[in-house]
Amino acid sequence: MKTKLSVNVNKIATLRNSRGQNMPNLSKVVQDIEKFGSDGITIHPRPDERHIKYSDALDLSKIVKSEFNIEGNPIERFMKLVLEINPTQVTLVPDGVNNITSNSGWDTIRHSDFLYKKIQELKSSGIRTSIFVNPDPKMIKRAFEIGADRIELYTYSYAHYFRTDKEKAISEYYQSAKEANKLGIGINAGHDLNLENIGFFKEKISNLLEVSIGHALITESLYNGFENIISKYKAILK
Repeated sequence: MKTKLSVNVNKIATLRNSRGQNMPNLSKVVQDIEKFGSDGITIHPRPDERHIKYSDALDLSKIVKSEFNIEGNPIERFMKLVLEINPTQVTLVPDGVNNITSNSGWDTIRHSDFLYKKIQELKSSGIRTSIFVNPDPKMIKRAFEIGADRIELYTYSYAHYFRTDKEKAISEYYQSAKEANKLGIGINAGHDLNLENIGFFKEKISNLLEVSIGHALITESLYNGFENIISKYKAILK
């Protein structure tokens, strides 16, 4: 089956914010990424707005033509934003205010009452809901029981151990996917997936619906573009 690629554009916003100007133009980049074949766009606005700003989310909601996935911790401000935008999907992530990046999935058992309320609020507006989880069948089962449409597997561990022992690295994800498929909950995945490790992951995880990739994809795009751009500068300056 085809797995959809949703491109996370947080790093584009980080680059723009570093100069206090509108370069690169986030909206133009998003439109081009869709033109180049992306199946979706992912953003993850954080409370300090250090990359994606809340105003960006509103602006992008008017131009994204593919699937629009908004990730974040369901604090009051975030919930107000996504309910106003009504994106294709909201992925609930338990990131702390000062986290550089997401570093763990939800304990869906401990936080089941809280997550259940947020899921129902989102689903009442017709928004597909996904819960960011570690590869643990117990957490996936509880996510299903509280009404999530999908889970997003936190793939840091897989990516970290892939080069050492890819069979061992994939093992807990394979078992988690079996549990998800048995329950009938959709499977997404994301975090540190890249061109080197994503093929094996897709091969082993059946019914993988979507991957969300940002940091690696942007980094790989820089390297794939350097030779072309430098040669253009050299030709002009010759």
